Amino acid sequence: MTQYVGKRLPRYDGMQHATGKTRYVGDIKLPGMLYVKAWRSPVPSAKIVSIDVSRARKMAGVEAVITGTEVPVNVFGGEQPVLADKEIRYLGQEVAVVAADDLETARQAVARIQVELEERPPILDPLQAMEKGAPKVRPDGNLMRFGDKDHIQIRKGEVEAGFAKADVIVESYFRTAAQEHSPIETQASIAQTDSLGRTHIWTVTQAVFFNQGTIAGILGRPLSDVHMIGGILGGGFGSKNDPHADHICAVLSLYSHGRPVRWVWTREEEFVASTHRAATHIWFKDGVTKAGRIIARKIKMVRDGGAYPSTNDYVVRKASYGIAGPYDIPNVWIDGYAVFTNKRPTSSMRGFGLYQSSFAWDVQIERIAERVGIDSWRLRFINAIRDGDTSATGAVQHNCGLIEVMQTAAKRAGVKLDGDLLAMSSSKR
Repeated sequence: MTQYVGKRLPRYDGMQHATGKTRYVGDIKLPGMLYVKAWRSPVPSAKIVSIDVSRARKMAGVEAVITGTEVPVNVFGGEQPVLADKEIRYLGQEVAVVAADDLETARQAVARIQVELEERPPILDPLQAMEKGAPKVRPDGNLMRFGDKDHIQIRKGEVEAGFAKADVIVESYFRTAAQEHSPIETQASIAQTDSLGRTHIWTVTQAVFFNQGTIAGILGRPLSDVHMIGGILGGGFGSKNDPHADHICAVLSLYSHGRPVRWVWTREEEFVASTHRAATHIWFKDGVTKAGRIIARKIKMVRDGGAYPSTNDYVVRKASYGIAGPYDIPNVWIDGYAVFTNKRPTSSMRGFGLYQSSFAWDVQIERIAERVGIDSWRLRFINAIRDGDTSATGAVQHNCGLIEVMQTAAKRAGVKLDGDLLAMSSSKR
């Protein structure tokens, strides 16, 4: 490895990108290609009363029109339908899709689809969704279950006793907004099922083998019958981990008589219906001594999980495990919630919840420093985790390097540290 560290290496795909010769999924042209458009819900919450696609199916140039009825197994991720057939949980949710000879014909066919909806008041605020008696986004309730509890709990020491011993209590509220990844390339997929029943999918997914299993389950076929062709994508940042177009195109290809089906989302569809980074509400309460030691930390975190589970379980767990920060705090109390709302599903975006956590704890450090009257660099050194210390989850820490990283960062930033801070190390106390 040492022959590569610190050296510039040529990218295997660099010249293709620089010369504009990279072939993305949206650039692929196959004989007999069909083009896909979807009927999306115009409302965020509703009961589906009826779906009528008969007029669309009769149009010249339309090869296939499917609804949830035509999907072999119309569910993935535990409870999310491939095509909604009973209810609408978010604006833009797919109900029916069309494969036609050209995009204009596909658009006209979608316009002929009639869906009768019984609209319901949507729940758009996760804090309101947590209130007692709030309308249910899903039958099992608005809170994701973590084992036998409706939130993840992390406990270390006795937090209330820590607050009682503290000289100063610092409380803060943080809110991070929802974020769209906005990759240059939108969601795109091409699928073709051959005469032997094997489905080939040209994909932009970042999770080829995860989604291969998901699609095989939807098709009711073994993994060997799902051939994923991927690896090149025009930006992802987490937006292309969940199935968006692949699974729907795969099902459509079962009804297209061997012709490949192609779906490239518009920018509007990307903003309305793709997964995104969730908005998060975070409350901090810290007990601090006059000397600057944080001896108690209590955190409540609420993630707006959107309409379906997706990766909410994983993201909330990961965020909760790290939200106390890289500090040696003897008493910690963390409650992490994932709350369902009538918004498009939330999922991964660079860091899986850790960016929201680190933003909160780092700003909190600055606020503590101001309240206690200690330089924030010193405050970080005083509380930095070292070898042998335990995290909020009770894990013993090894090979720590925070103190050394801060020393180097301060030097490069032109910050002069006091001698006692320069003498510190991450070695066991």
